[in-house]
Amino acid sequence: MLNIVLFGPPGAGKGTQSERLIEKYGLVHLSTGDVFRANIKGETQLGLLAKSYMDAGKLVPDEVTINMLRSEVIKYDSPKGFIFDGFPRTNAQAEALDAFLGELQTSITLMVGLEVEEAELKQRLLKRAEFSGRPDDADPAIIEKRIHVYNEETAPVKSFYEAQNKFVAIDGIGSIDEITQRLFAAVDKNI
Repeated sequence: MLNIVLFGPPGAGKGTQSERLIEKYGLVHLSTGDVFRANIKGETQLGLLAKSYMDAGKLVPDEVTINMLRSEVIKYDSPKGFIFDGFPRTNAQAEALDAFLGELQTSITLMVGLEVEEAELKQRLLKRAEFSGRPDDADPAIIEKRIHVYNEETAPVKSFYEAQNKFVAIDGIGSIDEITQRLFAAVDKNI
């Protein structure tokens, strides 16, 4: 099973590139944001629990998030693999994901990190705001905060997968097709 964590800061191109990876390798896309929204909207037990934390302004505990992902993963019969989008965001989540996948006799194959300089990220997000309708992409102060949170809280997860020799950095500058070719080459080399 091919399991990929697509990693990178806001504006690195994860959404665009994940679509291409999904199409080429036949992966199931697991976005924690989508999983959360579906569980909350469906008023599942886990969704209601997550909502109670969110309504109180607290982070949803890793255990709740992992259990939501678990319930999604087991819905699929003999998948080719998964692409994890927006998860893991901390080393604790990475450890929990490894343990959960181990129970299914699989593991993360590769974490692919899209690396883009901060000035380029800011330009991309401002440009994306023109088309996305996302107010968080249009406000330079919010963009700055999102990049800061990524650098402080999420970027350290890279070292977790580096220690397992599962991290590959990809230059995220260039045309969409050039970046896609770099991603495909990295995945093909590691499967």
